[in-house]
Amino acid sequence: MKNITAVFKEIYLPVKALLIHQSLGDTQKIYVEAYDITQHGKPVNAHPLTVNESIALAECLDSSDELQHGFLIPEKIIHERLLFLKPEKTGYAIWYTKPQKVKMLFKKELGIPCGEAFIPALVWKAHKNRLEIFALHNDKRPNEKSELYHAPFFNIHNDGSVCMGTVDIDIAKDTCLEKFISKWELYFWNSYFSHLIGNASPVDMNIVELWKLLVGQENKFPVDILKASGKKLKDIL
Repeated sequence: MKNITAVFKEIYLPVKALLIHQSLGDTQKIYVEAYDITQHGKPVNAHPLTVNESIALAECLDSSDELQHGFLIPEKIIHERLLFLKPEKTGYAIWYTKPQKVKMLFKKELGIPCGEAFIPALVWKAHKNRLEIFALHNDKRPNEKSELYHAPFFNIHNDGSVCMGTVDIDIAKDTCLEKFISKWELYFWNSYFSHLIGNASPVDMNIVELWKLLVGQENKFPVDILKASGKKLKDIL
């Protein structure tokens, strides 16, 4: 249990009171009435809660000790794979992975066996509840001017956002950076590829035939078939 003894030593004076009204209709609309509090503790000057008062209240709540957390805060020295970090409640991280062999899962309807295959270097951008993935043409650490290519996978929109289907995304508000990255990679590779989003293949060949040639083989990923997304890394920062 948290020790709150020190709190009792501080003096707090009431300065504002909020009265929340709710309509009786089906829509259940909310109306917030604000009161100023005199030095004698009496509520006066009843008025609708103003925009400035709402902003001040939001900032006060957001900076309170109880709402501070460790979301996306690194536990150790930041790994060289990290490209960009915005450690806020609504923040995100961008990192990259080099070409590697991974285990891939495909729905039976695609006619592609599940198994290991080589993939190209990837750029990952993840928020708490959504993920974007792009491919790179080489294994060098990307910079702001690096060209991004469409990720050569199923279940990905043209803008790079990933359709996670029925995957249960469970990332807590205090998840550290290292765990955040590992969780998203685990979610992605442990979900089944099932369909193309849109009619166009994200690579310059039939994507089904591509993975039939790569899964279970030692063939390196043919980066020359990657399609440019029209974005550079700086466009997703």
